[in-house]
Amino acid sequence: MVIAHAQRNFARAAQAPLVALQDVNLHCAPGSFTALIGPSGCGKSTLLRLIAGLDRPDAGSVKVAADDPERLQKAGRLGIAFQDAALLPWRTVTQNIRLPLDITGQYQAGDAARIAALVELVGLQRFEAALPAQLSGGMRQRVAIARALVTRPDVLLLDEPFGALDQILRRSMNLELQRIWLERPTTTVLVTHGIDEAVFLADRIVVMHGNPGRVAAVIDVPFARPRAPQLFVEPAFRALEEQVAEVLYAQRGGAHP
Repeated sequence: MVIAHAQRNFARAAQAPLVALQDVNLHCAPGSFTALIGPSGCGKSTLLRLIAGLDRPDAGSVKVAADDPERLQKAGRLGIAFQDAALLPWRTVTQNIRLPLDITGQYQAGDAARIAALVELVGLQRFEAALPAQLSGGMRQRVAIARALVTRPDVLLLDEPFGALDQILRRSMNLELQRIWLERPTTTVLVTHGIDEAVFLADRIVVMHGNPGRVAAVIDVPFARPRAPQLFVEPAFRALEEQVAEVLYAQRGGAHP
């Protein structure tokens, strides 16, 4: 994935356009896990939408696997999961996972085994026939991740998928996402507000500043995988969190809290 000098402007009535992103450059290697972190309004989700082919840059370019994101998105080669799991309440777990295949007309009888494997991958065995109202918040997000993977995407895009969960459940879902990613290593871009989440999950952390949105720093994460829960309290982990925080809060012109 290569983003070169990307800019995105939004028109405003009787005002100059709002520059949401300016001169954004980023390269994500195949099979890598990248976290985007920054304050609200810095353009993280806008950048993710450009990668997803749901929006287009006003200047510069965005290429995924050397192709146009919009074309890849329509072909099902980009998987997306948002903070809101957005499951259809009348469809079961299995039916929600197969939804992208139904929409594109790609579902075939042989896909049932693949969907069953995804149910097992996200740890929802015995809940195949459950409706969303019968699932916890974390379980609904597992369904959303499985749904994002059902088309065998080249790139998995996650826009704060655990942002609405409490700290205990979010930590548990971080471990689950790592397990899922290790079993199916897909080029992944995660938008998050959690420094600990970014450090635990990513290979690289892209710290963004706003007004206009831009890349302030790209920080490599050196920890080998799999990463155990004990990593959260190790001095090296804390030191890297501090490094990310220093860049994150530098725009405010003072020390971070």
